[in-house]
Amino acid sequence: MLKLNHKIYRVWMFVVALIATISYRIIVILNHYSDLWVNIAWYTGTIGFVWYFAHRYRVENKRDKLIEDLHLAKKIQNKEDLSEEDRDALTYILGGLKTSLAKWNYISIFSISFIALIYALYLDLF
Repeated sequence: MLKLNHKIYRVWMFVVALIATISYRIIVILNHYSDLWVNIAWYTGTIGFVWYFAHRYRVENKRDKLIEDLHLAKKIQNKEDLSEEDRDALTYILGGLKTSLAKWNYISIFSISFIALIYALYLDLF
């Protein structure tokens, strides 16, 4: 039976992405205070995003490989019987989609980026 990454690891990856997002966006503020803190924020954000997107690539690649190797889309479209292996793979894929925190990362990235944009415009215009 295929297993999802442990819930603690998935939450950890959410936190890593959140910290990376905040680190990049806070540079707008830090530019007015300290080059050292700008560098720390940039490296923190960059390392966090490298780690997070490597994780996301691995997850998506595993799902794609299962779908392709087992011809799942074709079997479903042709209404073929599914083997136990097919069912396990679909359970894994759907379970991962259901419990993924990626959408919350997207919401966080959008929200924090929007706030950073408004703040940057405020600093530049006033």
